[in-house]
Amino acid sequence: MKCVALRHVAFEDLGVWEAEIRANGYAVDYVDAGVDDLAPVRDADLAIVLGGPHGVRDAALFPSIDEASDLIHARLAASLPTLGVCLGAQLIAHACGWEVRKGTLELGWGEVDLSVGAIATPLRHFARVPQLHWHGDEIVPPPGHEVLASTPAVACQAFVAGSALGIQFHPEIEGEVIERWLIGHSVELRANGVDVAALRARTRDLADASAMAGVAFIRDYVRAIGALG
Repeated sequence: MKCVALRHVAFEDLGVWEAEIRANGYAVDYVDAGVDDLAPVRDADLAIVLGGPHGVRDAALFPSIDEASDLIHARLAASLPTLGVCLGAQLIAHACGWEVRKGTLELGWGEVDLSVGAIATPLRHFARVPQLHWHGDEIVPPPGHEVLASTPAVACQAFVAGSALGIQFHPEIEGEVIERWLIGHSVELRANGVDVAALRARTRDLADASAMAGVAFIRDYVRAIGALG
């Protein structure tokens, strides 16, 4: 089985998920937006669309946005399992024709509130475990569509759309490499007045528990889609 991870910036990779995905029988390949041919995403047994500093509203500037959206749309039409994180979740929403708009900036650690329906899914591992949030855009599902997780600032933090699961926060983050994120996103951090030292310290305190929840989540997720296949 093949897992293809669509990566937008080098340091936002599969993180703590990668070893668990491999342990469950998947070979893992990365394709890099704007550099590689993204076609392998189309037919992979599992596609994971990772985060990045731009958004779906930047499609006029970055052609890979529409390319990725088209590939996700094709995967949904074929009922192929697709997991999106942050920008990846926004790309899933965009591929479904949902609105993705500028929202409240969430940049730091905080818990997510799970819906009753989420407790029966792998998302249950995130209950009462702070997660890293790093986004300023907001997904707007169609009326009546179930939202599986939320925060006070952002109503849609997780959702299912056909064969895809979108997650707005970052359960894949590996705390030991947070410095790559802090350096890579330093312009954004300065522009938004984020206390880098405080974010680094919070990561040191909370990343291990988040990683354990993230590994438990991806283990359940890949085993569930394997059972369906």
